[in-house]
Amino acid sequence: MPAEPAPLHSLCRLELPVSRALFSPSPLRQRFRPLWWLGITFVAICFVTRIALLVMSGSNVAPNPLNWLYAFGVGLGYDLVTFLYLAWPMVLFLWLVPTRRPPVAGAGRWLAYLVGMAALYAATLGVFLLLWHVHVHESWPVLVVFLFFLPMPALAYNRASGQWGLYVLGLALLYALLFVAASELVFWNEFSARFNFIAVDYLVYTTEVIGNIRESYPVGTWLALLVVLALVVFVLSRRGLRARDDGSTLLQRARVPLVWLVLTAISVAAVNGEMKDRTANNYVNELAGNGIYQFFAAFRSSHLDYKKFYRSLPDDEAFRLMREQLKAPNADFTSSDPRDLTRAIHATGPEKHLNVVLISVESLSGDYLGTFGNKQGLTPFLDSLVDKSIFFDNLYANGTRTVRGLEALSLSVPPTPGDSLVREHDNESLFSLASVFNDRGYESEFVYGGYGYFDNMNYFFSHNGYRTVDRSDIAPGTPIHSQNVWGVSDEDLYTLALGQMDQIHAEGKPFFLHIMTTSNHRPYTYPAGRVKWQAPSRPGAVAYTDWSIEDFIKRAQAKPYFADTVFVITADHCASSAGKTSIPINHYHIPLWIYAPRQFKPRRVETLMGQLDIPPTLLGLLDFSYRSRFFGQDVFQTAPDQGHALPGTYEKLGYVHGDTLTILEPRKRLEQLKPNFATGDATPVAPIRQDLVNTAIAYYQVASDLFKQGGLKLRADDGAKVEPLPAPAATVAAPAAAASAIQPQG
Repeated sequence: MPAEPAPLHSLCRLELPVSRALFSPSPLRQRFRPLWWLGITFVAICFVTRIALLVMSGSNVAPNPLNWLYAFGVGLGYDLVTFLYLAWPMVLFLWLVPTRRPPVAGAGRWLAYLVGMAALYAATLGVFLLLWHVHVHESWPVLVVFLFFLPMPALAYNRASGQWGLYVLGLALLYALLFVAASELVFWNEFSARFNFIAVDYLVYTTEVIGNIRESYPVGTWLALLVVLALVVFVLSRRGLRARDDGSTLLQRARVPLVWLVLTAISVAAVNGEMKDRTANNYVNELAGNGIYQFFAAFRSSHLDYKKFYRSLPDDEAFRLMREQLKAPNADFTSSDPRDLTRAIHATGPEKHLNVVLISVESLSGDYLGTFGNKQGLTPFLDSLVDKSIFFDNLYANGTRTVRGLEALSLSVPPTPGDSLVREHDNESLFSLASVFNDRGYESEFVYGGYGYFDNMNYFFSHNGYRTVDRSDIAPGTPIHSQNVWGVSDEDLYTLALGQMDQIHAEGKPFFLHIMTTSNHRPYTYPAGRVKWQAPSRPGAVAYTDWSIEDFIKRAQAKPYFADTVFVITADHCASSAGKTSIPINHYHIPLWIYAPRQFKPRRVETLMGQLDIPPTLLGLLDFSYRSRFFGQDVFQTAPDQGHALPGTYEKLGYVHGDTLTILEPRKRLEQLKPNFATGDATPVAPIRQDLVNTAIAYYQVASDLFKQGGLKLRADDGAKVEPLPAPAATVAAPAAAASAIQPQG
């Protein structure tokens, strides 16, 4: 439970020294008066930003004064709390800069000071590396802190140096606040949310993110306009930054930063990022937040210990429920250990060692398909493939990030809180889909159109049974039709993949390729002449995704291995994750085709399923008998009314069963809703169905515990032979679908 806020009279007593400093006619008031300038400026920028975001929200926020009052009233509270944090550079400056003369003068003293600061900086980096394994290139915030303190001995508050130092600091903070506000507008336009874990992730990969922004927006123009705006505001308000001090001492001034520190500590204990989430409309909740505050709240949540932050069950009960969930007609637990989830999966026939190409398409939302009602004609080929494939109508993604999709498709696990397992430490040698294929002599590869160091993809896949192939493996001189910061165009990626397939086939091995595309991602660039939409265009990027898959399949048809190849086409996640609820279920709906015209008869499957069910369902179609610790299930071994999905964010963990969505949240909070699968809206469930709550807890608690304890690791006996089930007394071969050539669209 969060700590209770301090009583109002206690806060008043704590604020008294600050009030005296700012209101009473004293040297302290003179000295700390610039804090008023910064506070008023910050609150004004936050107010204007919130108005802009409200306008951008459109009809998602009903024109109700209560919504506005909540968003701006609660938002002001978060703004003031955030001000406590961001004002620290100015608080320290106003405290530490001496009044009348600089403390360090002369070349000798300056040299000694610089050497001392350099030694302190080096020692700090050493401590960070020793204690937290933070490397030098990741320690740039420490350098910023040292650069902030470096010039202070050259300043005197009542001299020109102090005044100009204050002007420079004020202008820098003003520009930074305007830059953050503009960034929030861009982020909201993409994600309909304040800064969150996505923003934290993007800060790590500055090359791709900055490149993406530069290719998507007129960054130079915007930065120049921000400079002009910052200068105009500064000139009009610079009187608030007048430096004056009639005689305060360092010790007298210390009362202000001391009280500021106490207030900051109280805010950390008493306020959290979820306190604003009190309305049924997630857009209103987001507007009530503050982007800077939410960013650092997300940063603190990047590694969430499940049992510390979420509702839990006794371990024995959680594992018992998990084993109940994983029971299947064709599965036997291999151990009597109640905490071992290893099952022997028995097929009903001989294994089909077919080639498998799994394509996870960037941001391919279900609502882009004509099959699901889209009228724009974006995906004519994929729509035509529905009647030639095993097509799954009710599939829901694990999350809203590519790494969540990759995690589900390779490991078949729920989306554990915080970071994806793709990016976690100690994520090597896990039981994976590739490990099952490799035990049968397959060559397994992860093929990506960008550079696979992004999101730790190459490291993860190369340490979990896959060979990694990315943009750097494209031979010099190979024609590239289009590329951007994320990667080469999809058709060039498929050319790379076909080369790998040819090579493995020539070696006499079956292949399993997991291909991850990039073209359907901002800045939405693609080769000219492929689709009727001119780049850059989001509809055009979706249409180009469709065109390139058709082109890939047509080129694959000419290969000798086509008849023995299964194409699995799905999405990593949807194009948008925003909605009025914390998990808008319509923005998790993704398609799935399993296309092998000479192997599987086309049909449509309506069973509710999650992305983590794809690996075991695929292996079931191949009649693999194998050992498994997957959390997903073969939907063909599941009763139609027993299907479920596990959609989540980095901190909100969902479980969908039937018509009910259960959401586990940090600080042991809980929501249970009846979602509208078409719109994403939802209404609360009353009374709570505790059986669904317990099942949701079991999935997430057990997955988190097993990963932490090494229970998801690959074992020596995982490749042990598993016998298929005895053949029925009378078997009739299932008719294969007639092979049909794929004709070009229109």
